[in-house]
Amino acid sequence: MNTWPYPFWIAHRGAGKLAPENTLAAFRLGAQHGYRMFECDAKLSRDGVVFLMHDATLERTTNAGGIGGERPWSELAQLDAGGWHSRTYAGEPLPTMENFARWCLASGHFADIEIKPTPGTERETGEAVAREAQRLWAGAAVPPLLTSFKEESLRAAREAAPGLPRGLLLDKLRDGWLDAAQALDCAAVVCNYNLWDAERVRQVHAAGMRALSYTVNDEWAARWLQGLGTDGVVTDRVDLFGPAG
Repeated sequence: MNTWPYPFWIAHRGAGKLAPENTLAAFRLGAQHGYRMFECDAKLSRDGVVFLMHDATLERTTNAGGIGGERPWSELAQLDAGGWHSRTYAGEPLPTMENFARWCLASGHFADIEIKPTPGTERETGEAVAREAQRLWAGAAVPPLLTSFKEESLRAAREAAPGLPRGLLLDKLRDGWLDAAQALDCAAVVCNYNLWDAERVRQVHAAGMRALSYTVNDEWAARWLQGLGTDGVVTDRVDLFGPAG
């Protein structure tokens, strides 16, 4: 991307740990803390609906069990995705990506959508998320940023919607990491924040990409990353970091 339209501070899964992750309640709470960009996780139901959830299985964040991607949306839509967090959010449903997109567009917020495929559906999920994002954000001034740890998902996203920006997520710097990001025509590399140093930030910038970090929850780490000249951080601590901080 010739210009980078996104804010530095990105709320992780909506509002970090203050609300049930990947729910509209979490995104609204993050916005109440002043955040303008929100990270979420997108996967496919059995019948091809793109919905928001991090884990492959349902146990941790809903009142059901088993693999979420093996259920049709008609079943997933009935689940309680908030009661696990606290009584305050009991009954909060799983949102579709369309629910999330409509909220973002209506309120002028930005999206960082991690393609989070159920194992074995990497290509299918990458294509579906990209096509849905392209449809939902058609005509928007700023498109969503699509990210993934799965190169196969990013390749499928590029083929389905080449005009949407992509970011390669990395939890370690394997050999050829920069070449991989360039081969995928990525706009950003999004690393575990401990992996950055001045030379790696310089390499990413020299390649025409942006350097982002996850999940930054300490003030010292945020200050250090800002000093390195990185371009954005994903944080759980929406209560600690102000979006203009």
